Amino acid sequence: MSQKEAERLTKKLGTRTITLVSVALTAVALWGFSKSTEFYHMCLWGIPYGLGAGSIDAALNNYVALHYKSKHMSWLHCFWGVGTIISPYIMSYALMHNSWTDGYRMVSCLQFVILAVLLATIPLWKINKFTIFEKRNSAVLGIRGALKIKGVPYLLIGFFAYCAAEATTMLWASSYLESTRGLTKEAAAGFGALFFIGLTAGRFISGFITDKLGDNKMIYLGTSVALIGVLCIILPLKIASVIGFVIIGLGCAPIYPCIIHSTPYNFGAENSQGIIGIQMASAYVGSTFMPPIFGLIANNISIRFMPLHLALFFVLLLFMILKTEKKCKA
Repeated sequence: MSQKEAERLTKKLGTRTITLVSVALTAVALWGFSKSTEFYHMCLWGIPYGLGAGSIDAALNNYVALHYKSKHMSWLHCFWGVGTIISPYIMSYALMHNSWTDGYRMVSCLQFVILAVLLATIPLWKINKFTIFEKRNSAVLGIRGALKIKGVPYLLIGFFAYCAAEATTMLWASSYLESTRGLTKEAAAGFGALFFIGLTAGRFISGFITDKLGDNKMIYLGTSVALIGVLCIILPLKIASVIGFVIIGLGCAPIYPCIIHSTPYNFGAENSQGIIGIQMASAYVGSTFMPPIFGLIANNISIRFMPLHLALFFVLLLFMILKTEKKCKA
């Protein structure tokens, strides 16, 4: 499904319907994963799973950006962090007691519970009825239309840079600690997971201060803190490197939600659905392709380049957010 088709579908059906259908799709797909006996089965079930996950990402983020404060956006993404923390324990429990398929089955059941809660709370969606910017017959922006808006190309590059740095940290922190600080695989995996704790705790804390400072200041503050964390992991001390990944998580915490929440303010609420959809695509490109590229660097040159790799993306993010802000104010 193209970005333009996704935007048109959201405008036609509304966020409520998209959310319900998306949760249902992911729940069914996860159950399908648990029943898969061949690799191609997993690939086929990945189609509805991807459609569901991608649709709800853009639609729900835009809904919160339009109708709620920045603190609510931070807390929404805080619970994404909660999911990243508990999901490995679910799979570990499944592997210890039976099979990996039970892990997918348990998460599928959780998704069905969430779907039931959403169905029970349908009347609450009427609190925020369609605004003039969410009308179902409003024009579809599309990628070309979005790129013509001042500042959007810079923001997309910045979002790409952030997600590249975040995903690389998530996937390579443990390997970096093992290879450069001499930790055992078990210890490195445990300490590497502290990044997620920093990210989750940071988003919870951000919710209490982001409305006072504003989205842009929180993005600058978060990027600066993340760069301090990068400096820490360079130091030849185990404890400094471990703390560094926690600090990077704390720094990353406000960036993603604040970029999304600022979109209606920067580019107009009538354009936010289309632009946020493209932001999600840009984010997926960064998080999908940049960690493997760093893997090539680590395998062919040295994993010690990780701090430089992260610093380059955080600096690029900072520069692009500055350019976006200037363009939006011009």
